[in-house]
This record gives sequence, C-alpha cells and structure tokens, in this order.
Amino acid sequence: MGHDCPVCGKKNESASGLTVHLRTHTGEKPFECKVCNKKFSQRSKLKSHLRIHTGEKPFECMVCNKKFIESGNLRKHLRTHTGDKPFECTVCNKKFTQGGHLRAHLRTHTGDKPFECTVCNKKFTQGGHIRAHLRTHTGDKPFEGTVCNKKFIQSGDLRMHPRTHTGDKPFECTVCNKKFSQRSKLKSHLRIHTGEKPFECMVCNKKFIESGNLRKHLRTHTGDKPFECTVCNKKFTQGGHLRAHLRTHTGDKPFEGTVCNKKFIQSGDLRMHLRTHTGDKPFECTVCNKKFSQVGGHRKHLRTHTGDKPFECTVCNKKFTASGSLRMHLRTHTGDKPFECTVCNKRFLHGGNLRVHLRTHTGEKPFDCTVCNKKFSEGGSLRKHLRTHTGDKPFACMVCSKRFSRRFYVKRHLRTHTEGNELNIQLGNGS
Repeated sequence: MGHDCPVCGKKNESASGLTVHLRTHTGEKPFECKVCNKKFSQRSKLKSHLRIHTGEKPFECMVCNKKFIESGNLRKHLRTHTGDKPFECTVCNKKFTQGGHLRAHLRTHTGDKPFECTVCNKKFTQGGHIRAHLRTHTGDKPFEGTVCNKKFIQSGDLRMHPRTHTGDKPFECTVCNKKFSQRSKLKSHLRIHTGEKPFECMVCNKKFIESGNLRKHLRTHTGDKPFECTVCNKKFTQGGHLRAHLRTHTGDKPFEGTVCNKKFIQSGDLRMHLRTHTGDKPFECTVCNKKFSQVGGHRKHLRTHTGDKPFECTVCNKKFTASGSLRMHLRTHTGDKPFECTVCNKRFLHGGNLRVHLRTHTGEKPFDCTVCNKKFSEGGSLRKHLRTHTGDKPFACMVCSKRFSRRFYVKRHLRTHTEGNELNIQLGNGS
C-alpha cells in the first residue's frame, strides 16, 4: 500500500512520514514546549528547540570547534571550511551551500513571492523575511543585547551589533585590505573592484551593486514614499531619511567629531566634515584629476565635462546639473522662502544664505586668512581676499583679454569697449 498524500499527492516512504507530512496541510502541532509553550509539528523539532533553553550544543565542528544545536547546522557550517556548494541554479549556474538558499534564489528568476503579510499584504520571497516584517507591525523585538540591552527585530542584527562595541571587523578585502563588520558588506564592497552590478532596474535598465539600492531606486519610478513622519506627516522613500528627519524635530545630533566636537544629525555628514580636518579628497575626476571630498561634488563636476543637465524645471524648462539647484530655482517661481531667521524673522530662499545672515547677528567670522589672519563671515569673501595675496586674476575680458581678480571688475571694464552701448554678453552673478 502506498503512502501518497491525499491532498497534494506527495509520496512518503512510510505511514509515519505521511502522518508528519499531513500536518503541513492541517497546521497541527501536537508537540508543545513546557518552558515557553511554543508548539511543533514534529517531536525532533521540539527536541532541538529545547536545547535553546538548556544551552546544549552537542554537535561540534572538528575544524574550528564551533558548536551547534542541530546536526544539520553543523553540516552547513562545514561547507564554510570545504567551500562545497552542492546546490546549483539551473538558470544562471550560481552555486549555494544550502538548499534553502537555492530555493530563495530561484524566486529572483521567477518573481515568485509566496509569503504574504496578513496585515498590509506585502509579499516576500522568504518565510524568514515575512516573520521579521511582521514584527514591524507588532513592535516585537525579541533579540536583546547583553552589553547595552538594545533590542532587535532579527537575530542577525543582534549578532552583528556587539561589533559596534568591540570595533571588530573580521571580514577583510583581499584587494585593498579594507575591513568590514559584516560578510555581506564585504561581498558588496568587492563589486566596486570587479565592477559587477547584478541588480538591474526593469524600468530604465540602470544597474546597482546592492539589491537595497535597486529597491530604493524603483521608488523614483513609482513615487512610493512608505516612510511617514508622525510629527509633520512628511513622507520619505527611505527609512534612513525618515530617521534623520525626525532629529530635526527632536534636535538630536548623535554623531560627534573627535577633533572639534561639532555634532551632526547624520553619520554621513560627520564623515564628510572630518575631511575638512584631514584634507582627504577620495573622489578623483578621471578627466582632469581634480579631487573632491564628497561623491556628490564629484558627480556634479563630471557634468562640467559632459555638459549633462539632467534636472529640468517643469515651469520654464531650464535645465540644471544638480537636483539641489533645480529645487532652489523652483522657489523663484513659487516665491517660497522656507528658511527664516529666528532673530529678525527675515526669510531666505537658501539655507546657506540664512547661515551667512545669522552671522550678522552673532558677529561670527569663521573663515580665517592663513596669510594675514583677517577673518570673514563668508567663504566666498575669503576666496576673493586671497587673490590680493596670490595675485590671481581668473576673470578675463573677452574683447582685449585683460585679466581681473573679480567678475564685477570685468563688467565695469567692458564699458570702456562699448562706449555706453550695451554689450550683449552674459556674465552671471558674483563679483
């Protein structure tokens, strides 16, 4: 007599195997833990689970002596020593150490997301992902650190968290020797050296090094902003942007410089600020070799070579090399002046103009000439002043090639050529 499942037709080797299998259809879990009341469909699963409470780890690796609760976990672990990857994808031939990893990977080809959240209907490719996701609804953080008692949604986050206390970075790049606290970070980093970008946008074909970057990018097409501020209801495409935004309400600046103790809302701002002390400019132009302290400045500079202006005003069709320039330009149409002085209530189009204006109240002059120690409230004023020491005259007359230290002087000089007639030359703003 066969032992075929009457529900799905799966063949089982024995009657007991069929009994266990049927529980996947009925949801029956007859084996209950007496410590935490968690239930299981198989006695062996309960037996393994009990070791979480007792701390017993009977399966030991003969190579590194690491111990495990289950024999299956030891078998998987041994492959980290042997390099064995017995599970191969039939579509792209990528190999995996675990069958579960292969099954999850295959869904990247099929697009199948069989695990659906019962609260918000979001779908997932892996069961573990939906379990972690459900905790965002329940607020449950079952994994607690032993050092600072910080709690986490996922056990993996807890395992990595102690490294923030110890500074341990066990994963080293064999190309540039940079170290990482997480294996996944090293894996992503290696793609910088190989140039590999395995995650491609199905809308515009742009490729990305990390899957998370692709997910964020897709929101530029969908307009989806799933992260909403509970204070002012502003919405964001990324959770990190929301967390940083919330600090504008709380005033929290958790990232402090070790040189001048200046504090910042975001860690990225601190990293960039530190370069003002170190002089580090890690981003170099491949055309003219000019170096930049920020990747954004590097990208904008490259457009001076390519002439690319990807940001277009929907009102007057003027194009810009930087998104920030477009945002500021739009205020000339709307009249919006979002930056207000807390002393005299004067309003400004740009945050930078407000910062400069505030110095008229405080008397602060943070820009110091290294030659004569004269101080200035604006960086631009210092740059102009330095030309009195260097003799630099970067602005040339287009008629006679005479050179000047300030743009305004060129404009004034041009009148000697036009003799009162207006010369149709656009010089822009500045002096």
